[in-house]
Amino acid sequence: MRIALSTGAALTASGLLVASLLALPGQAAAAVPAGNAPTCVTVWEHTGRITKTGYARNDCDYSLNLKIVWARGTDGPCETVRPGQTISTQVPRGVRSFDGASRC
Repeated sequence: MRIALSTGAALTASGLLVASLLALPGQAAAAVPAGNAPTCVTVWEHTGRITKTGYARNDCDYSLNLKIVWARGTDGPCETVRPGQTISTQVPRGVRSFDGASRC
């Protein structure tokens, strides 16, 4: 199975597993895009000691209404994001996982 990333790179499922196991707390981790945001939206997560922060950057040529999506809890607020602008939402570490960004 191959997973295409928004940067045009591809990882195998086993390579993705190895990459996720090597990520240490406090490092920014690239996320596999989820949610229903277009592919021109770049998403990533940063996990700290106490919190997790999800990010979405609008690399499209037009404005979008986006929200950060988290599993097992409330999503971030819906925000208008202009081209080149980044939004973020922070949650406590724990069972919640970053699911990317969605249109709203």
